[in-house]
Amino acid sequence: MKTSQKRSRTCDKGHKYFKSSDCPICPVCESERKPEKEFLSLISAPARRALERKGITVLEQLARYREAEILELHGMGPSTIPKLRSALEAKGLTFRNE
Repeated sequence: MKTSQKRSRTCDKGHKYFKSSDCPICPVCESERKPEKEFLSLISAPARRALERKGITVLEQLARYREAEILELHGMGPSTIPKLRSALEAKGLTFRNE
């Protein structure tokens, strides 16, 4: 198994960080933009970005989708679905059933 070499990078805002992947996301910038409350604050950054790319920023928008559709999004993992389901239930909502 080959070990990935971490490379030093600097983002457009000047943050210095190390990454072994080709992912262009600066971890410092990403932590700065993480919501402090609401359902998006409960999930991982890749899952949050997946929902944001789809235009889902509030629970009412999320309720328009089936669980299977959300799981198909790049960055969404199966451990995120129970968190999303709980957030929906707390507002009296559910994923779409059909």
